[in-house]
Amino acid sequence: MSHTLSTSCQKELEIRKSRFIAHAIPVADRDAAMDELRRLRAEHPGATHVCWALLAGGQSGMSDDGEPSGTAGRPILEVLRHHDLDGVLAAVVRYYGGVKLGAGGLVRAYTDAIASALLDAPRVERIAQVSLTVEVSYGDEAKVRRWVEAEAYSLLECVHGMLVKMTVRLPVNAVDDAKRTLVDLTQGKAGFF
Repeated sequence: MSHTLSTSCQKELEIRKSRFIAHAIPVADRDAAMDELRRLRAEHPGATHVCWALLAGGQSGMSDDGEPSGTAGRPILEVLRHHDLDGVLAAVVRYYGGVKLGAGGLVRAYTDAIASALLDAPRVERIAQVSLTVEVSYGDEAKVRRWVEAEAYSLLECVHGMLVKMTVRLPVNAVDDAKRTLVDLTQGKAGFF
C-alpha cells in the first residue's frame, strides 16, 4: 500500500554555506510535476540548481540539474521510495554558498534536505482511481448526478443519445458498491461498460 501527501511540505537546511530548500509536493502525474518545477524555477531565479525526483503512478523521473551525476536526483528518489510515497514530486532548490561539498557531501545534503521535509509530512493512503461508464435513462440522469456529487466522485463525461452514457471517476475499491447503488437508483435499468 503506497501513500501520498495531503499537502505540500517545505524545509530549509544550510550546509557549509549552501542553502538547500526541500519541497515535497503531491502531484497527479508527470505533467503536473513539470508545472510545479517551472513554478519553483520562477520562484527561485537565482538558484544554482533545482534537483528533483518524481514517483507518480508508474511515471518516475529524476534530474541532477547540473550537479555531478548521481549526487542529487537518485538520492532524492531513494528517499521517496524509502517512505513508500507515490504521487509526489520531491525537489531541492540549492543556492551555492562557495564551499564545495564533494560527491559524498552532496548525496548526504540532498538526502538530508528531502528527508527533513518529509519528516512530519501528512500522509494519506493512495487509492487507485478507475473510470466506470453507466448507461441510464434520461429520467435517472439527475439521480445519478446527485449520487456522483454526494460521493465526491468526478463526472468525466456525459453523452446524450437514446440513453445517457455517464463516465464516472472513482476509487477502484468503490466500484462494486457503486454498481449496486446505481442499479438500485435506476430500479435495475443501469447498464455498465
